[in-house]
Amino acid sequence: MSDTITIPGIPNLPEVSMHLHTPAAPAVGVVVSNERCTASKKAAGFVRHVAIDVSGTQIAGKFVSGQSFGVIPPGVDSKGNSHKVRLYSIASPTFGEDGKGGVIATTVKRLIDEHQETGGLHLGVASNYLCSLKPGDSVKVSGPSGKRFVLPTDRNAHDYVFVATGTGIAPFRGMLHDLYLHPQRPASTSRVTLVMGVPYATELLYDAELRAMAAGVEGGRFRYLTALSRETQEAGKGRRTMYVQDRLTEDEELRAMLTSERTLVYICGIAGMELGIFQAMSTQLRADVREQYLGIDAESMANVGAWERRMIHKQVRPTRRVFMEVY
Repeated sequence: MSDTITIPGIPNLPEVSMHLHTPAAPAVGVVVSNERCTASKKAAGFVRHVAIDVSGTQIAGKFVSGQSFGVIPPGVDSKGNSHKVRLYSIASPTFGEDGKGGVIATTVKRLIDEHQETGGLHLGVASNYLCSLKPGDSVKVSGPSGKRFVLPTDRNAHDYVFVATGTGIAPFRGMLHDLYLHPQRPASTSRVTLVMGVPYATELLYDAELRAMAAGVEGGRFRYLTALSRETQEAGKGRRTMYVQDRLTEDEELRAMLTSERTLVYICGIAGMELGIFQAMSTQLRADVREQYLGIDAESMANVGAWERRMIHKQVRPTRRVFMEVY
């Protein structure tokens, strides 16, 4: 049984540049800015928008929104080996933060945890390194990486449902700028619904920017919906906590959008989020619509509530109208 199902009308994806700089021969970028991007300084986590000037490297002007780049932290690990490359989603549009493709950015959350066995403090090597960089600091980068989690060649031929949790918003920020704010071409005629999931409203990322974009795109073509998992918000006829998949169960406009043959679904965020989304799609969409996004065997369809993540790509198989980037 194949991992994906091919259906008529799948999107054509552009050819993209890959691995122009490898971890063994990285480029050297220079930090331009490093700013907090949560909706409030009272957010439980520390998330930063880090912009890096890669002008003069092979990456400059060669990446597209949805791709990733590598960061190589300085120093060595506990075994004395050089730190390995870590991949981060590019949060910039294809024209870059500078409008010329010379500055790329990413969305980084500081990893601060506690060892379960020892109780000692664990700090993520790359995330804390990136979050602590100052303008003017140099950083070794590789890439670009990734060739499928990108917008199709004919962007106006499709509408889009973007679903993000946490820093999974990064590629969608770049894609939205490409669709609606490109300096050299008219705004896209496509419709986009972005569902952004975080525990609390204070942790929404790029919230003011996204709200301004939703207000500024003509004809209401861009909708920005939030899903707060640990804080009540307006939902249907009342207030309650929500996960991203709950928006699918209650938002009629979103469900109607998924019935269109134009619509593509992009999912980015913490591994496991896709399971709940696929469960909601399987129960909320008519069989003929569901089959455009998911191939599900009869046994699994009979017991949707018992699905496990290991079933994805096996008993539950996304079609090529579904794009996933989970970590």
